[in-house]
Amino acid sequence: MSMEELTLEAPDGHRIAARFRAADAEARGLVQVAHGLAEHCARYARFADALAAAGWAVVTHDHRGHGKSARSARELGHFADEQGWLRVREDLRQVRAAGRERVPEGPLVLFGHSMGSFISLSDQLDAPGSVDRLVLSGSNQGGGALVSAGLAAAKLERLRQGKRGKSKLLAFLSFGSFNKGFEGRTEFDWLSRDEAEVDRYVADPWCGFDATNQLWIDLLEALLDNGRPERLRRIPPELPIYLLAGDRDPVSQGGKGVRALERQLRDAGARDVTRRLYADARHEMLNETNRDEVVADLVAWLARGA
Repeated sequence: MSMEELTLEAPDGHRIAARFRAADAEARGLVQVAHGLAEHCARYARFADALAAAGWAVVTHDHRGHGKSARSARELGHFADEQGWLRVREDLRQVRAAGRERVPEGPLVLFGHSMGSFISLSDQLDAPGSVDRLVLSGSNQGGGALVSAGLAAAKLERLRQGKRGKSKLLAFLSFGSFNKGFEGRTEFDWLSRDEAEVDRYVADPWCGFDATNQLWIDLLEALLDNGRPERLRRIPPELPIYLLAGDRDPVSQGGKGVRALERQLRDAGARDVTRRLYADARHEMLNETNRDEVVADLVAWLARGA
């Protein structure tokens, strides 16, 4: 099994850190992984190894403002002062192209977790047909009153603190509120029932940081766009889509948001949607106590027609 570290230069000069992993044998296809907010792609190494063992090549990267793609500790949690979401989607496509250079044949799968799922869906609304399968992990429906209210709050905080300010209010409304019902050990027990995985996250300097006001605005505006029926109808009806989450995941509203997302997709014409909710599991299904089951289920789904 081989692993290649990549450094790609975006059109605006920003350097994007990426990883390519594959088994020694010819890959059956390529899986691109888009990680979540306040984490980084190295946390998906075990997942990439499992996919490579199943015959898939994997390309991952750190979003700008995350991991090795952040130019300094001060840039953690910030995409850009202007057009941050557009730049993040462009980075995703540049990394995808680098992966496709290495694996030109076979299905191309886009796997997005949490914020990465919102980026992935947004990417497919903007460039429909650019992948063969879409996997959304720990996701939620687009749009809604809560998103609109959060966007209004984020814009007020930007007026008060500036684009690069990091609002304690916005942090509380997001990560802070997610731990309700899981309190007792750490502030991040909502991530997983596996205490060792939570402790690794807490100890990781590239995890758990606050996002800037502008990143929240970029994200929430994209969530509103992801919920627009006329945008969702751009997804090819035949695109296979796989939704997975824990039924105690606060980001997915305990599965409620995933069911709502499935309805949005089906109402927009998607005909091949598979939903898996795992009992008692929390947000990071790839780091949960039943992660082997989760990965096996996904690998089985990927094997359809591959």
